Amino acid sequence: MNETDTAQPSGPTKLEFSPLGGPMEAAAYSIVFKCIAIALLSVAGLWAIQMHQLAQQGLASATVVSWLWLPWGLMAYTAWFVVTGTTRLTGTSIEQSWMWSKRLELDNLAYAKVIRIRGFEWLIAPRFYTKNFGGKLFIFYAADPAMLDEFKRLELALAAVRDPR
Repeated sequence: MNETDTAQPSGPTKLEFSPLGGPMEAAAYSIVFKCIAIALLSVAGLWAIQMHQLAQQGLASATVVSWLWLPWGLMAYTAWFVVTGTTRLTGTSIEQSWMWSKRLELDNLAYAKVIRIRGFEWLIAPRFYTKNFGGKLFIFYAADPAMLDEFKRLELALAAVRDPR
């Protein structure tokens, strides 16, 4: 029996990744995307105000109009997180501030893919699709080209570790 017959297979290779220049933080959404969110919220608010005034004049149902403010409130809540959302990448994790905090440890990263439509990043928010080893999907948004480049580096580093051909 030779040495190759008794050798134990090695475990999965550990992902070694560190962003160039150290940990980085960037806006999750572009300025244009944020402006679109605020504009839609404003238009919906103006429409709700107009409907509220019609209800006060007896030209619309006050009950129906009062229900317009609930979806507007949900829109405002979402728009707040679009405007204030940030994404952070370190050598150990990816995090994004949102309605709930999203965090994925790089040691638990099983799949990663940058999704973007080049030339339309200002309109369609680029995203980083990831899955952990439990199969849970995490989607991180980033508007900064440097952050997207680091996400791509991370995607390629993960692919090299998971499929070392």
